[in-house]
Amino acid sequence: MSEATANPTATATAATSTQTFLQPLASAPSAADCLASKKLIIFDWDGTLMDSIGLIVESMHIAGETHGFVTTDKQVQDIIGLSLVIGIDILYPSATAAQKLAIQDSYSEHYIANSHCTPFFPQIEAMLQTLQQQGKQLAVATGKKRRGLERVLSATNSHDYFVVTRCADESGSKPDPKMLIEILHDTQQQVSDAVYIGDSIYDIQMANQLGMTSIAVDYGSAASHELAAQQPTYQVTTPQALVKLLGA
Repeated sequence: MSEATANPTATATAATSTQTFLQPLASAPSAADCLASKKLIIFDWDGTLMDSIGLIVESMHIAGETHGFVTTDKQVQDIIGLSLVIGIDILYPSATAAQKLAIQDSYSEHYIANSHCTPFFPQIEAMLQTLQQQGKQLAVATGKKRRGLERVLSATNSHDYFVVTRCADESGSKPDPKMLIEILHDTQQQVSDAVYIGDSIYDIQMANQLGMTSIAVDYGSAASHELAAQQPTYQVTTPQALVKLLGA
């Protein structure tokens, strides 16, 4: 696969949807035209901006095993992008309510204690700086809890890059598009003005529900073929390819 690919079917879908906030385009634009015209760039966090998938998987294994449950790497990767509560419900269906709460606490304890090991992917911070200098509005829509996002924003000194952020515990869990709708409302942008970027199938499903242009990144939680099956508008293999595609 080349570093960046465009999905003609998905591009056409994003261009013709009539969902709320959308101003339909007459025809599917080229990659350069489509993305250069976007005023609002919305990012997922884990596995898209931050190299944190390994720590998420490790933390969930430790949390589950602490309370008598075993999961595989793939099982954990498949729930990344969902809210923590929903993810734990899927991973541990036989656990009691008390056990699920205890798993949440154990997960958070291990993740927080080791979160200093999760930097931005290479070139990502420079990309954010360039996009901001270009006058783009940047936002985050993440399955993290608000306190978790605030912690990593502070740790990376990146609050000022983003005009608005939304988290699953204050909005809807992906693939519910509520987070994106709220970001559009807060920024006074249309669906056609925005692009959403993420590494999970739930990210692409969320964008597709609004007919929003999407970019799937292969370097996070989901496999390339799993992302391609969701028909993202564009798909990239590396952080460097994402930077190039966005013109940053």
